[in-house]
Amino acid sequence: MNTPPPAPAGVRRTDAAPVRIGALAPLTRPGWTEAGHHLLAGLELAARDVNDAGGIGGRPLELVVRDTAADPQRAAAAVEELARLGVTAVVGEYHSVVARAAATTADALGLPFLCSSAVLDALTDRPTPWVARLAPPQSRGWRVYADFLLGAGHRRIAVAAVPSVYWASGARILRDHLAPHGGDVVELDANALAPTQMCDALVDHGATALLLLVGHPEPAVSLVRAVRRDQRLAGLLMGAPAGQPEFASWAASLGEDGAAIPFLRYLPERLGPLGARVAAALRERLAEPPSFVAFEGYDTVTVLAEVLRSHGLERARIAGAWPRVEVEGTRGPIRFARTPGVGGWQGGGAPVQVVDRDPAEPDRLRIRHTG
Repeated sequence: MNTPPPAPAGVRRTDAAPVRIGALAPLTRPGWTEAGHHLLAGLELAARDVNDAGGIGGRPLELVVRDTAADPQRAAAAVEELARLGVTAVVGEYHSVVARAAATTADALGLPFLCSSAVLDALTDRPTPWVARLAPPQSRGWRVYADFLLGAGHRRIAVAAVPSVYWASGARILRDHLAPHGGDVVELDANALAPTQMCDALVDHGATALLLLVGHPEPAVSLVRAVRRDQRLAGLLMGAPAGQPEFASWAASLGEDGAAIPFLRYLPERLGPLGARVAAALRERLAEPPSFVAFEGYDTVTVLAEVLRSHGLERARIAGAWPRVEVEGTRGPIRFARTPGVGGWQGGGAPVQVVDRDPAEPDRLRIRHTG
């Protein structure tokens, strides 16, 4: 005798098939697994809440999760597989270059893709109705970061970078925004220079700030430790625009050395009632404070569920619904619009903060700038 699987929490069992949604996240190395698990926690919590509220027209919402491991080819293959499995849409992903591969594949297949966290502006090469994104585009967030640097008096900026479309795009945004204000960006190859050599180069260039456009834990941890121990660089500001210090593993790896390194975060100063409720549930699920990535995951499923309830399950109807979406998310209202330089539909309203960890209390985050 075959026993059917249990219905998702909160949904009364019916004979109706579940509404299946593909979910992409980096859950194994070399992916940023901590971000991936926060993203998945948000996706799963929202799916549970959707099912507790009756699902999609009484049908349970089911996530079909695939690990991208930060591999663009693996992500593209996962989207193709999910399309064959008949999912209604695909959500998720954190790494920009991986999300770009997923978006390109979804566009070619005519499969709706709502990207949660990746910020690269050119998520697709062309305007497409199939792709939408919640996270602010990189050009917005990194310009806010550049304004923070200018306000703090920094004009001579060094970036320690490894080859990547995402890092190169970030460096270009910074350079273009800083140049009219007398700012200058010097790029240093983190693959070619050992940490001590990087310190020598920073001294030679007279940099007052170093931005870590590199992966965590390495080479970020070694670079931070080398700079902190070099007395010649005692006044140097280190920054990590991509958000590496957001996660608990940063503080665990670096302790006090990881404090006072400003990064971008997409949360309001104070959460509203929905955000506060979700934050508490996420904290319980993760056993640690939720990052902005977890909230992005939650909002992704919340938005898509509303689209499915209002416009149905047909893929073309979902893709046509993005400009008509208006949903209350954990961090404020969510709407989509066309944005120059962004191929898909771009969500708006997410706040942008520059924050860092308090040197006196590294578990506490300080807001340094908002934009």
